[in-house]
Amino acid sequence: MASDQLTEEQINEFKEAFSLFDKDGDGTITTLELGTVMRSLGQNPTDAELQDMINEVDKDGNGEIDFPEFLSMMAKKIPDTDSEEEIRQAFQVFDKDGNGYISATELKAVMESLGEKLSDKEVDAMIKEADLDGDGGINYQGMSFSFIQKRSTDVISLFATEFVNMMLSK
Repeated sequence: MASDQLTEEQINEFKEAFSLFDKDGDGTITTLELGTVMRSLGQNPTDAELQDMINEVDKDGNGEIDFPEFLSMMAKKIPDTDSEEEIRQAFQVFDKDGNGYISATELKAVMESLGEKLSDKEVDAMIKEADLDGDGGINYQGMSFSFIQKRSTDVISLFATEFVNMMLSK
């Protein structure tokens, strides 16, 4: 999907996702900003790896990612966003202790690391929506993240996670 085929809602969600990376609000994502977000998600890339990631997306060669570059890259990924591998990778970001189960504490911690401040009530509502077996958490078994896509703030975080996953897979 090309960026000119995105809906206004999708573009707005991508703008909000972009702002999670653009910490100083100057309209670009630098290696420093990308590194901050990746470290908040448990990754530890080197400066050289961060620069390589930026260079993969940086079409104008200025050493930073601007919103049109970010939008173009994310738009290309839309048809693939529900692949099993990407769902698994996104699940692993949330499943901090690797037990195959996302607790309310883990969900809240990841969302907060991405700049989304959620109340306990909001986190509980998200868990309840996706808790297929009623055990108070989210299990991986055949689960998709469609429950997250019902809330814009969560879509933003998922896009941010997807962006990090794309950067790691390059």
